[in-house]
Amino acid sequence: MRLIILLLTVLASDVWASDIVTGSAGNALKVRVVSEFENPWAMTFLNKEKLLVTTKSGKLWLVNTSGEKTLVDGVPEVFAGGQGGLGDIVLHPNYATNKLVYISYVTSDNLGKTRYAVAIRGELELSDTPYLKNIETIWKQSPAIAGKGHFSHRIIFGLKGTKHAGMIFITSGDRQEQSPAQKWDTSLGKIIRLNEDGSIPLDNPYQSNGSLAKTFWTVGHRNVLGISFDGDGALWAHEMGPRHGDELNLIFGGENYGWPLVSEGNQYNGVKIPVHKTRPEFMAPQLYWIPTIAPSGLFFYEGNEFSKWNGNAFIGGLKSKAMLRISFINGVPYEAERFSWSRRVREVEMSFKGAIWILEDGRSGRLIQFTNPDK
Repeated sequence: MRLIILLLTVLASDVWASDIVTGSAGNALKVRVVSEFENPWAMTFLNKEKLLVTTKSGKLWLVNTSGEKTLVDGVPEVFAGGQGGLGDIVLHPNYATNKLVYISYVTSDNLGKTRYAVAIRGELELSDTPYLKNIETIWKQSPAIAGKGHFSHRIIFGLKGTKHAGMIFITSGDRQEQSPAQKWDTSLGKIIRLNEDGSIPLDNPYQSNGSLAKTFWTVGHRNVLGISFDGDGALWAHEMGPRHGDELNLIFGGENYGWPLVSEGNQYNGVKIPVHKTRPEFMAPQLYWIPTIAPSGLFFYEGNEFSKWNGNAFIGGLKSKAMLRISFINGVPYEAERFSWSRRVREVEMSFKGAIWILEDGRSGRLIQFTNPDK
């Protein structure tokens, strides 16, 4: 009998008792499980009915909102191992006319001994067998090293009507090497800013620190797995701390965010790291978490489905096994609500219709749609 009760408890913790999940502030979300993938990583919506989903193994899926999925051909071969594999996917702002999609992934030049992240763009042909064509490499992480962690490789386009229009930002992790985040001759631990074709904007901030540094927008980052613009055009990014101390940062070109010289967390071996307030020359986080949430995925909500949350940010939590809602008071962020269940959340996104969608992490990662139960 005790075994049966324990089994039922485990099952109840893994699925919702109904089609409603309630957050820590009492708000409810209506749940619809749409599909399931092996180690999904990112998604982007093509229109109201279709989206693209990447999986770490190197598969790109075209999915409709009913859950039917079709494999997309033409994806380059990826290195899948550790934290590496097929990563982010975003649409060109003029996708409706040029059909360009931008993808990040991890590859290797020498039978897997050294690895690095790459960003490409290609044209998406939607046919009975969808495929990518005319692929161009627009960025490579430098240098390639042997580790399998902290690639980051999130991508976002600058907003139309702003100085960043027609430009892309790529997050480049420190590859668990730490010190390169403060060096000019490596792109590790940086946020990169490029023109949409991969060329270097002339107004990037580090023009006199070497040729590679001309691609940098900011330095001093650890593992940035979420980046997004808010409705006012400000750029935000979050990154995983070492042992605790995950950060939500407001991103300004030319600034140094301090890793590994400062952090709100400590090294895994217990060695203390000075906190940001001890080094005011470094940009301090707007919000940080102790204990860790292990953030992954970020977007700012603007829609009709949950209109009271317009301007709020949503973050997925891997360690916290939750989706976090971030609100603001006079521009200062705070955690307003946490929607928790027993699965790691890899990605968060908003559909064209204003629903909130998430991808769970892991071998049986579910694609889930959240809508307003009052509508």
